[in-house]
Amino acid sequence: MRIVIAGAGEVGTHLARMLSQSEHEIILIDSEVERLKPVDAAIDVLTYEGSATSLNILKEAVRKNTDLFIAVTHYEDTNISAAILAKRLGARKVIARVDNMEYLERANKEYFREMGIDHLIYPELIAAKEVINLLKETGTTEFMDFAGGLLSLYVQKLENNAPVLDRTLEEVTNSLASIKYRAVAIKRKEKTIIPRGKEEFKEGDLAFVISTKDGISELMKFSGKRNVQAKSIMILGGSRIGRHIALKLQDHCQVKLIDSNIEKCRYLAETLEETLVIHGDGRDGDLLTEEGLQHMDAFVAVTGNSETNILACLLAKKTGVMKTIAEVENMEYINLAENSGIDTIINKKIATASRIFRHTMNPYVTQVKMMTGTDAEVIEYNVPENARITGGPLKLIDFPKDAIVGGGIRNYKPYIATGDTLINAGDKVVVFALPSAFDKLNKFFTSDHR
Repeated sequence: MRIVIAGAGEVGTHLARMLSQSEHEIILIDSEVERLKPVDAAIDVLTYEGSATSLNILKEAVRKNTDLFIAVTHYEDTNISAAILAKRLGARKVIARVDNMEYLERANKEYFREMGIDHLIYPELIAAKEVINLLKETGTTEFMDFAGGLLSLYVQKLENNAPVLDRTLEEVTNSLASIKYRAVAIKRKEKTIIPRGKEEFKEGDLAFVISTKDGISELMKFSGKRNVQAKSIMILGGSRIGRHIALKLQDHCQVKLIDSNIEKCRYLAETLEETLVIHGDGRDGDLLTEEGLQHMDAFVAVTGNSETNILACLLAKKTGVMKTIAEVENMEYINLAENSGIDTIINKKIATASRIFRHTMNPYVTQVKMMTGTDAEVIEYNVPENARITGGPLKLIDFPKDAIVGGGIRNYKPYIATGDTLINAGDKVVVFALPSAFDKLNKFFTSDHR
C-alpha cells in the first residue's frame, strides 16, 4: 500500500515505524524538519517538510495510487482540511484526527463523509473507553473482547503467588480437565516470547492469555488474581479522558475527580452532576488520603503528565488500592511504569495507532490491538473460503513461528486452538503476532492463495 501520513508527532511517527515493518510505501509530511530528521534516519520512509495543507506538497505526496491518507497533526483544523484535500487529489481512503466529541455524533459523521473523510479518530475517547473496559475486569492489566465476549484476551502479571510459576506451558495445559484458555505470549523484561510447550512461566512475567467466557474463573486461578467489580473510583486529572470516564461511570459508581485547575473544576462540577469534583494537587499524598484514597477500588491517573500519573498510582498501590491505571504518554517511561507495580498503563498514541493500523491490513481483519509495552499485535480475522489456514491442522500447515492462533469462534461457539485444531472457512480467529509475522500472515488469510 502507498500510505501518506500528515504529522510527525508521536502518533504519526509510531504509525510510520509500525507500517515500515510491512511492505508498504510510507510518505511522512511535517512542517518541522527537526521532527522528520530522526524518522528519516531510523526507518525507510520518504519525508516532505511543509504544511499538510500545502497544495504543492499534497500534489507531490498524494497521487492517484495513494491507498490511505492519515492526518494526525496536533491541529484538528489542519487534519480536516488536509484530509479533504487529499481525497480530492485521489487518495482512496482518508482518516483525520479530531478533538471534538460533537463531530463523532452519528448525524455529524455523515457531514464529514460527504466532504470525503472516511473515518474520524478521537484519541482521548479511545483511551477513555479502554480505561472503562479495564475497570470492569480488575484482574487483568489489559483486556480485549472478541465476538461479544465469547472469547477474550487477558494480560496478567505473574506475582510470587501465581500457581503456574516455574511450570512449563505443557505442564499447565496437561493439568487442565478441558482447555478453556491458552497462553499466547509472555513478556519477560524487554522481550516478547511466543511460548512453546517447554517454556516456563517466571515471576514478573506478563502472560497474554486467550480465554473462553466459562474459562475466566480458571484463568484467575492460573495467575493468582481475582476479578472484582470496581464500585468506588478516584480519577486524578480533569482532562478530556478523565471527564469522559467520569461521565460514563458516575451513574453506577461512586466517582471522585481531582484537578489542580480551579476553573476546570468549576466547569466539571457543572457538567458532571453525579461526580464529586475536588480542587487540589494530586501529588499531595495527604490530600488523596483525606479524600479516602485507601478506601477506593480503583485509582485512575490521567493528568497528561506521565511522572505525576506514575507517582500518584504508586502511592495508591501502596495504600492498598486494588486497581491502578496510569496514562503514560512518554514512550520511554512505559516499561519503567509497568515494572514499578502499576497494574495498567494506557497510552492514547498507541491506542490510536492500533485503530488506524487496522485500515492498512488484510480486508479480512476485523479487529486489531497493539499491546502496550510490546511491539506485538492481537488480530481478529474472518477466515475466507480457500484460505491457506484451512489447509490442515495448525501443526502441519507451516504457520509462522512468530505468530500463534489463540482461539476462534465457529457458529457462535468459542474454542481454544491447539496444534491439532483445524480452522474452517467462516470462523473468526484470534492471532497474536510479532511485527515480523504481519506479511506472512496475509498469505494464510486470503482466499486466493491457491
